[in-house]
Amino acid sequence: MGSADSKLNFRKAVIQLTTKTQPVEATDNAFWDQFWADTATSVQDVFALVPAAEIRAVREESPSNLATLCYKAVEKLVQGAESGCHTEKERQIVLNCCRLLTRILPYIFEDPDWRGFFWSTVPGAGRGEGDEDDENARPLAESLLLAVTDLLFCPDFTVQSHRRSTVDTAEDIHSIDSCEYIWEAGVGFAHSPQPNYIHDLNRTELLKLLLTCFSEAMYLPPSSDSSNTNPWVQFFCSTENRHALPLFTSLLNVVCAYDPVGYGIPYNHLLFSDYREPLVEEAAQVLIVTLDYDSSTSSSPTVDGTTTGTAMDDVDPPGPDNLFVNYLSRIHREEDFQFILKGVARLLSNPLVQTYLPNSAKKIQFHQELLVLFWKLCDFNKKFLFFVLKSSDVLDILVPILYFLNDARADQSRVGLMHIGVFILLLLSGERNFGVRLNKPYSVRVPMDIPVFTGTHADLLIIVFHKIITSGHQRLQPLFDCLLTIVVNVSPYLKSLSMVAANKLLHLLEAFSTTWFLFSAVQNHHLVFFLLEVFNNIIQYQFDGNSNLVYAVIRKRNVFHQLANLPTDAQAIQKGLQRRRKTPEPISRTNSQDGVSMEGSRPAAPAEPGTLKASLVATPGIDKLTEKSQVSEDGTMRSLEPEASQLSPEGNPPAALSDGESWSGEASHSRRDRRRLSSASSSGQWTPTPDWVMSWKSKLPLQTIMRLLQVLVPQVEKICIDKGLTDESEILKFLQHGTLVGLLPVPHPILIRKYQANSGTAMWFRTYMWGVIYLRNVDPPIWYDTDVKLFEIQRV
Repeated sequence: MGSADSKLNFRKAVIQLTTKTQPVEATDNAFWDQFWADTATSVQDVFALVPAAEIRAVREESPSNLATLCYKAVEKLVQGAESGCHTEKERQIVLNCCRLLTRILPYIFEDPDWRGFFWSTVPGAGRGEGDEDDENARPLAESLLLAVTDLLFCPDFTVQSHRRSTVDTAEDIHSIDSCEYIWEAGVGFAHSPQPNYIHDLNRTELLKLLLTCFSEAMYLPPSSDSSNTNPWVQFFCSTENRHALPLFTSLLNVVCAYDPVGYGIPYNHLLFSDYREPLVEEAAQVLIVTLDYDSSTSSSPTVDGTTTGTAMDDVDPPGPDNLFVNYLSRIHREEDFQFILKGVARLLSNPLVQTYLPNSAKKIQFHQELLVLFWKLCDFNKKFLFFVLKSSDVLDILVPILYFLNDARADQSRVGLMHIGVFILLLLSGERNFGVRLNKPYSVRVPMDIPVFTGTHADLLIIVFHKIITSGHQRLQPLFDCLLTIVVNVSPYLKSLSMVAANKLLHLLEAFSTTWFLFSAVQNHHLVFFLLEVFNNIIQYQFDGNSNLVYAVIRKRNVFHQLANLPTDAQAIQKGLQRRRKTPEPISRTNSQDGVSMEGSRPAAPAEPGTLKASLVATPGIDKLTEKSQVSEDGTMRSLEPEASQLSPEGNPPAALSDGESWSGEASHSRRDRRRLSSASSSGQWTPTPDWVMSWKSKLPLQTIMRLLQVLVPQVEKICIDKGLTDESEILKFLQHGTLVGLLPVPHPILIRKYQANSGTAMWFRTYMWGVIYLRNVDPPIWYDTDVKLFEIQRV
């Protein structure tokens, strides 16, 4: 009964607030206390009892009452932080204020006139009673953030108390060293505290409020101006926050130490609640938001020596003034890297775990946040990136990413997931070690909707990419050149492709080199250049183990001859474009010989109608995303100046030209034309001309393949005639022992296109990350139906 009474009283207070036309005095404690003192409302209750329309009505009609409500709620949090929340009543007040602010803040942010409100100072607000010195009064936002961080290390409320008796020795919250109260063992902290579900619940509520504070970013339209820093995050991650290090470490360790399967008892997640999972989700979301930092423009300001020597490296030069980014970039101990990598890989692999009892193992839902976190780790900490690539542990990250890419390829609401997966693989593929690791045989059988094959992780990657390109939805087309760039980057290191993967690569070349496709958009021919570069790299650098690919090239030799003889006259171009009308599918799947899919797999499904999705900003073209590096003979890379590849002198190996020159002049077209394969021709904005076709046809890098065909085709034909062979295995045996030493052109230098940070991708990550956070926070629906500007919420 008590709970129903308190809800009723709370609702009455809300109604009074919305109907009072006169400002209520801040000193009228009897009125304000109704909102937090006597009530035991859950966060769901607060959302139900404080409707959006009423918050907006108070904001418009009696703004001073809304302002006072916010001041008083922050004041209660500050008082709770200062007293240390020793009584149950104080804790209840803190949680109620926390829930109320979580409910109200989005409506403050959606109104531009109110946005500065929390950054104004309030006479006497947030200070002790006797202190009336307003000169150094803090803005409300700062008081709120500092109170929340203090409360996150409050003994017996959010952390275990270290004292035996709490009767007379209540720990003074300002004297405790929060580094001793880190929430979980891991980076820089060896002691794992006893789990306490009440502490987990309280931390989760406080982190939810923090996330809501940071969400002001959602109410500003996307801009390429990277000086647009989020003032909440900036203050929270500055030296003003005395708990910055223990809080960063707590969030990271709580995420990386989490094991959703626990002790492996089937159905355990149905028998009792897991209080850790909501905390881990919230921690992951707060962590990625604090790490939202544009590294492409960082000018490395100094940090006021507030780092400790435990887990962070003091030898490196001081990093950015965002302490969370700084700490992340300075983790350097092998055991810390191992802990992070194992934790992220365990969580990413969790949705793939096959159990013999259906639904018996808990499946986590926050893999998108984990992918953003992994991206940030690799982007800000190069030592971590090299550690990941040092052993085949990187494959524990690769396989789940390929699983998510394959699973989401038909689902329009998961375009963002497709992009981040591809971006991570692009970043990894810039390093030689990634290509080398892909040669490890693929033996784990994750059920995926792809043909059964026997081979390596490289085969798996190529087969999944082929599936995305041939049976993904239209909105994935901007990713095609990214996918093929990844294959180009790893191709010089692939020792032996399976027949299935070799056929997939040739099927892609066949599809991309049809005349209607080449002539229907200004940049489509780049895809052919990428694929030819893949074949050239494998033939020049890995000929010996790749008889399957060589055999596939010989079988499909007419594709290469057609490319070499591509017609360039206006009439032929028109004829090629007309063929489009007879081919309804963007890329036909005939003769791709799909075969049987893996056992236990489900076909990739499109989104359920009505699924909500957040819009994304456009991603930069592959020329902006990457820069070219040349691998020298000792394995080191040197960056190629962009001009160098444009002005290549005669005699320069053809591969270096494969896609350099045609980007610059047509960049303005390409974003529009990328929308649909044939949009350019149908809308009449751009039409292919003979000169244009000639300009790139003359640069097709076909010499190596033509030489290979010239040497091997007669030999293979002779064997077939002499021995009356129709059996592939004999021909493959011949090709395995054949050699082309001295017969091929001089090997071209290996070109790697390495990911480079830029403000375009920084903005893309910001919109993607906040879109994920918006859609994942449905209970309570913190931002639902508020006027967000960073992205649009659409229904599929």
